[in-house]
Amino acid sequence: MTTTHHLDLPVPGINCAGCAGRVTRALTPLPGIEGVAVNPATRRASMRLRGGSLDDVRRALDDAGYPPDLSETRLALSGLSCAACAGRVRRALTDHPLVAEAEVNLASHQARITHAPGLAPTDLARICDDLGYPARVAGGDAPAADPDRDEARTLRRAAITAALLTLPVFAIEMGGHAVPALHHWLHGLMPMRAIWAVQMVLTLAVLAGPGRRFFRTGLAALRRGAPEMNSLVALGAGAAFVFSAVVTIAPGLVPPASRHVWFEAAAVIVTLILTGRWLEARARGQAGAAIRALVALAPDHATRLRDGRPERVAVADLRPGDDLLLQPGDRVALDGIVTEGQGHLDESMLTGEPLPVAKSPGDRVTGGTVNGMTALSYRVTAVGRDTVLARIVAMVDRAQAARLPVQDLVDRITRVFVPVVIGLAAVTFLAWLAFGPGLAHAVVAAVSVLIIACPCAMGLAVPVSIMVGSGRGAQLGLLFRRGEALQRLARARVVAFDKTGTLTVGRPRVTAVHLAGTTREAALRLAAAAEARSEHPLAAAILAEAEGLPLPEAQDVTARPGRGLTARVEGRSVTIGNLEALADAGIAPDPDLIARARADADQGATAVHLAVDGRHCASLSLADPERPEAAGAVARLRAMGLGVAMLSGDQPATARAVGDRLGIADIQAGLTPADKLDRLRALGPDSVFVGDGINDAPALAAAGTGIAIGTGTDVAIESADAVLISGDPAGVARAVALSRAVMRTIRQNLFWAFAYNIALIPVAMGALVPFGGPQLSPMLGAGAMALSSVFVVGNALRLRTAA
Repeated sequence: MTTTHHLDLPVPGINCAGCAGRVTRALTPLPGIEGVAVNPATRRASMRLRGGSLDDVRRALDDAGYPPDLSETRLALSGLSCAACAGRVRRALTDHPLVAEAEVNLASHQARITHAPGLAPTDLARICDDLGYPARVAGGDAPAADPDRDEARTLRRAAITAALLTLPVFAIEMGGHAVPALHHWLHGLMPMRAIWAVQMVLTLAVLAGPGRRFFRTGLAALRRGAPEMNSLVALGAGAAFVFSAVVTIAPGLVPPASRHVWFEAAAVIVTLILTGRWLEARARGQAGAAIRALVALAPDHATRLRDGRPERVAVADLRPGDDLLLQPGDRVALDGIVTEGQGHLDESMLTGEPLPVAKSPGDRVTGGTVNGMTALSYRVTAVGRDTVLARIVAMVDRAQAARLPVQDLVDRITRVFVPVVIGLAAVTFLAWLAFGPGLAHAVVAAVSVLIIACPCAMGLAVPVSIMVGSGRGAQLGLLFRRGEALQRLARARVVAFDKTGTLTVGRPRVTAVHLAGTTREAALRLAAAAEARSEHPLAAAILAEAEGLPLPEAQDVTARPGRGLTARVEGRSVTIGNLEALADAGIAPDPDLIARARADADQGATAVHLAVDGRHCASLSLADPERPEAAGAVARLRAMGLGVAMLSGDQPATARAVGDRLGIADIQAGLTPADKLDRLRALGPDSVFVGDGINDAPALAAAGTGIAIGTGTDVAIESADAVLISGDPAGVARAVALSRAVMRTIRQNLFWAFAYNIALIPVAMGALVPFGGPQLSPMLGAGAMALSSVFVVGNALRLRTAA
């Protein structure tokens, strides 16, 4: 019988009855959707789901242009030990009709679920609990500081306890084989069955104590018909123990030739796997070090100025508008704007930029950065999850939990892997029972097959590499807003840059002052005085160039749109603007100044002419200069085998001049946003576009991978797949290099995980025995299985120094 679920969704894009009608028409044809009702007043759509799902509804609304407002819940999970576990939890969550999407990260042991607002987070946690994976709702604005620390501590205690209990069992059994004198001494001390009884008690303590986790989770999964890694361990260790216990307690049930005990194998298996998981949890903790370092940047307290008096308060109690005092060497508590003082801040922990950044009144400061040697005051502009640091942590956390396309292949394999291994173990048991030396050998061979298999390494290969790679990106000032960008960037073939604000600083500056019968100081002083009240970007550049000069008051200022302006300064008539402005005033241009201005224009500069008392006396060349790192960034990209292009909306002459200086041959200028889209489509899916402006947002969204300059607009950043916080275009090369390193590591990890199983499972089955080869014991299999996961995580940790 199909269960009916009521779904009530906020749809913010509904503004009128026409919108409501379009939403209704989009939803009504969907199969399994009944009773669609859309209210334009409340901007909500309600319906009944009878076989339909929220994912179907969301896709239909997205296609119609009315995306719904969904909720997101993050769960902290316990008991995840392999990719099969993670896949099972994800499928159980996505099978719920009110869940649109679920991501389960084996590396961080967290699940992120996008669901209907009416579905309670506790209901989602209950789904995981029922599967045997205890879950709790992860609260707060940022992820836990160290999600693996408690697990590592628990596993360490379990591993040490298991080792202490296993050591006597191992010494009695293996020591007797290695040292015959010990064997004879033990047999003289007590009968063989008594020695076996001691081993049985100690092994039972290992299995019922530290090893209980394998049986609790693994047998429950078997009962549900969905075996996983814990099931293999439980079956292998349990079979070895039960067989040995029967030999000890009721030897008459076992043929004399097969009366051997394998207590040491059962105990050592559990001990080695617990040790491997402990080492793996420690390594995962190192993998998450980058995001914990970001969280630790935020100080707990700050000095607030109240009526001019400083007071120490908790950061959680601060609100926008509060004035804070920043002492030398202090960390900035929250985002704000400098109100008093001048100094330098170290922003390297957020941007990757090594040099301190100058700050003066009006400049922005970012929480987590470090003040230099000068005290500053600043006003808080953002708190909590609205701060740059909190948004960076959230971006990194989301990227670390993302699923790369390559993960789908791994999931399909691991979903059938454990049942196949159990089947192979059964075949092995029957084959050795029929053709081997006896029952005991058949049991040991089957146990070896169960234990040697390792889907853990397969499942960790991708997520732990993403986790470390995303964290490394954050250290370099590179944020991946979407994890799949890590995979796509590795395939990049061409990088297209916007010009203004991306390859250039985005603000015009005076690059040259040409004079005729006046001094530089006099020309700048008069020009800046006339432009003092103008809001034109070129006026701001002239004022910046004249900074420090005494500026007289300008009178009778008259702006001439598209020309310039006229004014009286110190009783003198001043005209400033283009050649048309001079012509309108009847002023003859100076041929030498015009020639030099045209030469600068050929290099992309804009000329601003100054005339005083009817005489053309100066020409100021203004240009948007290239970022100092731009030429090096282009050169490195080309050295990496990537094509480099420029897609600009600026004038062709200006774009060509900038491109020539930076070494870019493929220059396309005068483009509209639609033109940029067409060019990017022509470049193909392996293209990268780097931009910063509002008009770049469509191109950033349409490119194979969009990278936004972090100093650009919020619209551009939200449309991009990755963000360069510092605005340094050299970060594009670092992003590509990091992506290539991540994908190379993933390939290495997957090769190791699959090759390990392909090579060792047949050996454990005894395929080499007929040819005089070895057969792996259960203990060696357990050790190899544990080490494979540690190897995969350790290999991924090398990414901490990538790019």
